[in-house]
Amino acid sequence: MTSTSVIDELKKSQILELLEQGKRVDGRALDEPREITIETNAIPKANGSARVRIGDTEVVCGVKIQPDRPFPDMGDKGIFICTAELLPLSHPSVETGPPGPDVIELARVVDRGIRESHMVDLSQLVIEKDKSVVGVFADSVVVDYDGNLFDACAYAATAAILSSKTPKWQMVDDVPTLVEGEDMPIPVTTIPVSVTMGKIGNHIIVDPNGDEWESMDARITITSDSDGNICALQKGGFDGFTLDEIVKCGEISVKVGAQIREKLKQVQGGA
Repeated sequence: MTSTSVIDELKKSQILELLEQGKRVDGRALDEPREITIETNAIPKANGSARVRIGDTEVVCGVKIQPDRPFPDMGDKGIFICTAELLPLSHPSVETGPPGPDVIELARVVDRGIRESHMVDLSQLVIEKDKSVVGVFADSVVVDYDGNLFDACAYAATAAILSSKTPKWQMVDDVPTLVEGEDMPIPVTTIPVSVTMGKIGNHIIVDPNGDEWESMDARITITSDSDGNICALQKGGFDGFTLDEIVKCGEISVKVGAQIREKLKQVQGGA
């Protein structure tokens, strides 16, 4: 056993010992997320942007809006795509190169949570059916990593969308042409909020920090919409969840999500 793995085992033993007492390493309650700060207009030249900090995890997201060809089977809907990238400076374990499976999963989970909530009304982002639509691209960059990138990237993308303004286009000689005038907010129907929970031993914790993330046996990310309906779920890790644990996680995600949604509503109100 290497010295690194010995240290990891000691950390996990300490974390588990505290959880047995109903405590966490940073003093939070088991169902308490870290402090969240949201700053919009972090990238002045983007159509919308946000910088989100969850504890020491920091993510910047920029939204780009432009005309695009519709997907072949969705000529009556605009396009929405999320991407994610980890900067090498964000954590010693991050290396340069193409995205690995973890980063690909990160982008897909964020994309799915927003997409399945129907946050963006894509039917209103059509320039001409089957010919040209509006594409909304939310690109998240991790600046600093200390656990739970799923929620950090999701909140950054959601806040960036809420702060976005979209230009208007019309078809002129089969070419999408910009219409002069004031930009409009993206058509938003709901505010999705993801809540990621980790399982360590038999304990469920909300928003695991870096040390807790490395000690998890399993994780689950559940996204709910403004009505409290669960619209997306992703499970990871080597261990599983019992049916009762999944029900408990669903209840926690809706309760904690409602609290975080109030912060995002402030973004929408100030957009």
